[in-house]
Amino acid sequence: MRQSLLLSKTRKEAPSDEQAKNAELLIRAGYIHKEMAGVYTFLPLGLRVIEKIKTIIREEMNAIGGQELFLTALQESNLWEKTNRWSDEVVDNWFKTELKNGTKLGLGFTHEEPLTALMKNHIKSYKDLPKYAYQIQTKFRNELRAKSGIMRGREFLMKDLYSFSKNDEEHTLFYEKAKQAYVNVFNRVGLGEKTYITFASGGTFSKYSHEFQTLSEAGEDIVYVHDGKKIAINKEVYTDEVLKDLGVTKDELHEEKAIEVGNIFSLGTKFSLPLGLMFVTEEGKNEPVIMGSYGIGLGRVMGTVVELSHDENGIIWPESIAPYQIHFISLCKDEENKRKAEELYNSMVDAHIEVLFDDREDKRPGEKFAESDLLGIPKRIIISDKLCEENSVEYKKRNEETLEKLEQKDIMKFLSR
Repeated sequence: MRQSLLLSKTRKEAPSDEQAKNAELLIRAGYIHKEMAGVYTFLPLGLRVIEKIKTIIREEMNAIGGQELFLTALQESNLWEKTNRWSDEVVDNWFKTELKNGTKLGLGFTHEEPLTALMKNHIKSYKDLPKYAYQIQTKFRNELRAKSGIMRGREFLMKDLYSFSKNDEEHTLFYEKAKQAYVNVFNRVGLGEKTYITFASGGTFSKYSHEFQTLSEAGEDIVYVHDGKKIAINKEVYTDEVLKDLGVTKDELHEEKAIEVGNIFSLGTKFSLPLGLMFVTEEGKNEPVIMGSYGIGLGRVMGTVVELSHDENGIIWPESIAPYQIHFISLCKDEENKRKAEELYNSMVDAHIEVLFDDREDKRPGEKFAESDLLGIPKRIIISDKLCEENSVEYKKRNEETLEKLEQKDIMKFLSR
């Protein structure tokens, strides 16, 4: 991509009502656009980051047997009434509307009910189990107060996976695989060092659920961290009984603020029984399917990366989810040297290197470098008339100050290492 053709532009200031650092930097850098509180548009650069996150999640979900589908956002009330989740007294963040014929509809905030009903068409016998279905879809939640930038929105992207198993043993086996897959996801997006498997309330069907909490001063949750075991305990279940269960003492833990970037739950028969998702066992009995639910918020992951990985000048993207790997900045004024810059850019494109080429001629060097810092692309290559005289370029990493000179003839070999 040539920066002269890029749809979005950087801004000196974020909207005055935007308090979250992630949204401030992402808006200023032209990754997202704020439509209203809790609702953001992903611009081309931001969409590239989201697509990288999607790819990592898909790879890890597919590796444990997940099959991707795409459910509808529009939901009729009847399914949700069967599980008592249509009532505003039970779920207070529905977006609800109705068709012209009076049929009541909601915009899905999660999808246990519709997927459970759908699976009645595909699960009849023990031979049909287990099954693992997931989607990456927009969810809608009518939050009283949207805050924390793209980490808590009214419209947001979520990966939600649902497991369908014959019994508790089969469910537990997959649950542990999903837990490790989540660890893999957060390691790959650059959050692994600060993200802890966190024990939280398990509800009706298990003693604990597990959250994935990333330590950050921008977090809304309080957790108690054990560094040695790489686990944490959510404040809501921080009791002597839980400490005993986990074999830890209070003096081994320290209190931290954290951002919940994912969670996994055992659901038991909470949805299969009221919605009639049954299967015939090997002995010929009718039994309810055992279910689990596993969620990751993609915008929340993206926002958390920015909260953890930035400096006073802008974002510092991990290579795994950066929109481009190279920011190639041309400062050339001489026509022959401009041609050399074009040739080098074309060589990178031909080699399938992800490169954003700052070919703009109306920007001063200082402006280009400041924008490059704000954008946060991991590696920067600079070419100028003076450097062309030396047949070289300058190279630096976004998170390092040191400039390294490279021969122009060696640059492709260097980038291919």
